[in-house]
Amino acid sequence: MAHTLIGIVTSEKRDKTITVSIVSRETHPLYRKQYTKTRKYTAHDEKNEAHEGDKVQIAMTRPISKTKAYTLVKVLERSRGRVELKDDVNEVELPEKVGADKIAEVKKAEESKRAEKSEPAEEGEEA
Repeated sequence: MAHTLIGIVTSEKRDKTITVSIVSRETHPLYRKQYTKTRKYTAHDEKNEAHEGDKVQIAMTRPISKTKAYTLVKVLERSRGRVELKDDVNEVELPEKVGADKIAEVKKAEESKRAEKSEPAEEGEEA
């Protein structure tokens, strides 16, 4: 049986070629810290049936090109869509004294509460 791998298609830009990323969690032998390792494989997709984000199974074959030594066996799961980030993001300008305004409001509220509490006490002392 051929060496098979399961991974996610990260690129399908080239004709009849897909790039598959396989992510694995490994533990360092000495320090016992876990880390992720990502390996990329280029695979031959004869019918161009796999798309970006699909979960696929690839198998090792004879070298097809300098970098391709795997072929697509089957698409296990189709992607449910993808999110594209915009290149031009409008920056939101905030006033410089947002923090200072909030602090001033809180201080005024505290002072007014103290003033309300101290006024009845002063009247009671005088009477």
